[in-house]
Amino acid sequence: MADKKNKSFEESLNELEKVAQDIERGDLSLEQAIEEFEKGIKLSKECTEILDKAEKRINILVQGENGQLEEENFIQE
Repeated sequence: MADKKNKSFEESLNELEKVAQDIERGDLSLEQAIEEFEKGIKLSKECTEILDKAEKRINILVQGENGQLEEENFIQE
């Protein structure tokens, strides 16, 4: 597995999807299923961390009263 600092969101998400598919197939031993589940939890946390960092960087451009574009911080409600 690649170093998580170098792994993109898409790579982590694809790996997480593969883990879920492997578990859903139902042909893993209990021990293998638990190992895959643990791997999936780690990947899920990686994806969440990446999304949290991205959310902090998001700015939304909006039309100001004077017709100019203004930059505002993204605020999640």
